[in-house]
Amino acid sequence: MSLARYLHSGVILLVCTICSCGFHIPEKEAESVDDYAQIDPDYRDVVFPPNIAPLNFVVQESGDRFGVRLSGDAGDSFFVQSRKGRFVFPLKKWKKLVAQNKDHNIYFTIFVRKTGKWKKFRTISNKVAPENIDSHLAYRLINPAFKYWSTMGLYQRNLETFAEKPIIVNKLTDGNCMNCHNFNRNDPDDMVFHMRMGPGSGTLLSVDGKWRKVNLKTDFNKGGAYPSWHPDGKRIAFSVNSLTMFYHSVGESRDVLDRDSDLVIYDIEKNQISAAPQIAHSNRMETFPAWSADGRFLYFCAAPPLETFIDGVSHDLDYDQIRYDLMRAVYFPEKDEWGALETVVSAAESGLSAVMPRPSPDGKYVLFTMAEYGSFPVYHHHGDLYLLEIESGEYHRLAINSEECESFHSWSSNSKWFVFTSKRRDGLLGRPFFAYVDESGTVHKPFLLPQKDPQFYSTFIINYNVPELVSGPIDVQPHELYRVAYDNKKIRQATLDPRVTPRQKRDDEEIDALYQARPQG
Repeated sequence: MSLARYLHSGVILLVCTICSCGFHIPEKEAESVDDYAQIDPDYRDVVFPPNIAPLNFVVQESGDRFGVRLSGDAGDSFFVQSRKGRFVFPLKKWKKLVAQNKDHNIYFTIFVRKTGKWKKFRTISNKVAPENIDSHLAYRLINPAFKYWSTMGLYQRNLETFAEKPIIVNKLTDGNCMNCHNFNRNDPDDMVFHMRMGPGSGTLLSVDGKWRKVNLKTDFNKGGAYPSWHPDGKRIAFSVNSLTMFYHSVGESRDVLDRDSDLVIYDIEKNQISAAPQIAHSNRMETFPAWSADGRFLYFCAAPPLETFIDGVSHDLDYDQIRYDLMRAVYFPEKDEWGALETVVSAAESGLSAVMPRPSPDGKYVLFTMAEYGSFPVYHHHGDLYLLEIESGEYHRLAINSEECESFHSWSSNSKWFVFTSKRRDGLLGRPFFAYVDESGTVHKPFLLPQKDPQFYSTFIINYNVPELVSGPIDVQPHELYRVAYDNKKIRQATLDPRVTPRQKRDDEEIDALYQARPQG
């Protein structure tokens, strides 16, 4: 986080603290209003984890004095006042109250004075879940305008406070693209991400906190994307995509087309790439690999090859007919062999395209996105979250979806929480929301990532991209990753498994400048 953002947040906190001592609120004499006060963000009727930072908000009611009493089913209460309706709750008092009310309710009672008269609004109720969420969130910050993507970075945020730190920013790396970060079972010491363009290009990999740079290109594949760690920590599945942007003349102009794709497996110890017909077949385009919790299945998305969708008469590409099945292949890690292939969600039956599967760590669910077409709904207004119950094979659209796109998502290590990016606030910017999954599998109303400045999202016009929940801080400094990225004398060149036959060069041109238009990841 920049110094300016820290200073701005500090000023907000100071102003609110000073104002809280300036006037008296006659709570008992205030006129009761049988309606909720409008607050932003919308922290009403949500379930939140006991270790989350304070849910600061702004009261969007006209008035010249404001107050909020925070209380719970148990323990103490405290009162905060404001002259502008901005509420920044003291961290220690917040944590104490929340700890006293784990698995119980927390209440916000809001008072507003206008023309000398105080009103007491209907009390807002939220529940504190019994389970924590992973303490950190890793994400990419990137400009929503594709012509200005060249300023970006990977960041980590402590969810228990408001502390944000850069993992690496591309002003250190010649303005290149950095994307597709992923972790082994939410472990901050096992991380992988990519950098593209320039001398820093390659895959950066951390195993037990020790970083290295790997070139995954072989005679079978280009560099990998959309990684997924096997739970044994010994191998990572990647997709190998030929992504390109194209543009519409009406509505959202940007769109992404995957012209060809396969899956490969990188064996970390052997430094070796392997593949098999079940996950890399010439009759399919495979993408978005995701291992099951036990490592016995690899979920992924697959569609027929691109030429299937080219009109035989006009030779136009029917891009909006490209839809992906959700599939899974049996894997035997002890023998490094593949078994049967299964279609889990059929595009022909659903009429939709299934993408971005993420199995829950407890082995019960697969969370995925369904879109009208394609494999990249981030630029679309359509894109909803679905939940598959693995045991029954049944899936359903979640009630928490909005009218805007819901896309990248990940689970907390205890499978009780997931985070997802949504454009529901304004239809333009992706923001991280968190949702609770209770014992019955019900997904509760999501809440927006809290900020110290409750008006932060009104002025921060940068996208949150690929939010990944992590169980602790990522212990690396940007300059350390810079040294790893640019020390090409120590880069590890992956080899190709001798069981895999090298492929001839594809007819499609290698898109070396793919990310110059707008990076994906």
